[in-house]
Amino acid sequence: MRFLHLSDLHLGKRVCEFSMLDDQRYILEQILSLLDKTPVDGVLLAGDLYDKPVPPAEAVRLLDWFLTQLAERQLPVFAISGNHDSADRIAFGSALLQSSRVYVSPVFSGAPVPIPLTDEYGTLDVYLLPFLKPAMVRHVWPDEPVESYNDALACVLRHCPLDPAHRSVLVAHQFAAGAACCESEEVSVGGVDSVDASLFDAFDYVALGHLHSPQKVGRDAVRYCGTPLKYSFSEADQHKSATFVEFGLKGEVSITTAPLTPKHDLREVRGSYMELTNRRNYDGTAVDDYLRITLTDEQDVPDALARLRVIYPNLMRLDYDNLRTREDQEITAPERAESITPLEHFSAFYQLQNNQPLTAEQAAFCQQLIEEIWKEGEDA
Repeated sequence: MRFLHLSDLHLGKRVCEFSMLDDQRYILEQILSLLDKTPVDGVLLAGDLYDKPVPPAEAVRLLDWFLTQLAERQLPVFAISGNHDSADRIAFGSALLQSSRVYVSPVFSGAPVPIPLTDEYGTLDVYLLPFLKPAMVRHVWPDEPVESYNDALACVLRHCPLDPAHRSVLVAHQFAAGAACCESEEVSVGGVDSVDASLFDAFDYVALGHLHSPQKVGRDAVRYCGTPLKYSFSEADQHKSATFVEFGLKGEVSITTAPLTPKHDLREVRGSYMELTNRRNYDGTAVDDYLRITLTDEQDVPDALARLRVIYPNLMRLDYDNLRTREDQEITAPERAESITPLEHFSAFYQLQNNQPLTAEQAAFCQQLIEEIWKEGEDA
C-alpha cells in the first residue's frame, strides 16, 4: 500500500505581500500529474491546509478543486486541521465527504478512531489527529494531569485504540522536539509547544505537518514532508519534494521522494546596483523569480526598489550589506559637547549611522551648509 504525504499547503498565503495562489495552483497541478504517473492508494494531508483560520474565497475554491481532483482519481484522502486552520471550518461537511472517501478530522473530542484499509498484507489503520493544545485535552479528560503539549499528546495516544497486529499510520500536526525550524513557521518561544518524538513509537509511520523543512525526527518513519513551496528566504536553499510512503508487511516501511519544481523559484541575489542592472549579468536568468536582493553599494541607491523591479518584477525584499549595515555602534557623547565644533558633531553622527567617516568632499559641503545656516541665524 502506497501513500503520498503532503502538509502545510497554506493556501491563500502571501509572502512579502505577494499572493502565492497562482503558484500554489501550479504546484498542486504538478502533484496531480505526479500521481497520474506514480499511482498511490491514498493521500495524507497533515494540516495547515489554509494559511488563516478564515481563508479568502479563492483559497477555499482552490482546496475544493484539489480535493475534487483527488476524488475523481478514486483516491482516499486523509486530512487534518493544523494550527493555521479553523478546526470547525475544516470539519464542515466531513460526514458528506466520507461518501467520496475524503476523510477529514473532526473538531477534537477524544482519541481518534482508526480508518481501516486492507491489502494483501492485511489491515492498515489510519488515525487522524488534528492540531492539539493542552486546553483541548483537559476539556475531554479533566482528571488527567495535562499541563504541557507533551502531556496532551501523551494523554491522547494513551487512549488511542491501537491494534498491535495492524499496520498503523498517524497523521498529526505538532512540533516534535529536535526538528529544524524555518522563519515561515509559528513556533512558541522556548519550544513550549514541543512534543517528544518517542510518543509516536507505536505507529508504523507518522505523517507530520507543522514544520516546513522536509526531515525525519529520530527514526525515518517519523517524518515532516515539508511545504510544497518555499514560504520564506530561510528556505531558499531547500529543494521541495513530494514524499511517498510504501507499506509491506507489518514493520516494513519504505520512503521515497520526487522533486517539485515551482512556477517561480524563491532565491537570494547579491551584488552592486551596477552589477545587477547590467544586462549581460541577468540575460538568460529567471528574472521573474521571487527575489531577495542584497545590494553591496556603500551609498544607498535612490528609489532602488522601484528601479530594480523594472528588471526583477517579483523582487520581494531589498537589503543592503555594507559598512553601515554590518556594524553596530553606540553613541558616546563628549563630556563637554560645547568643546567640539558643529562639523565634528555632524561627522560623529555620520560615522555612527554609516560606519565610515565623511569624505573630504562631504565634509566641505557640510561646513559650507553650517556656515550658511549660521549666517542666516545672525541676520535674523
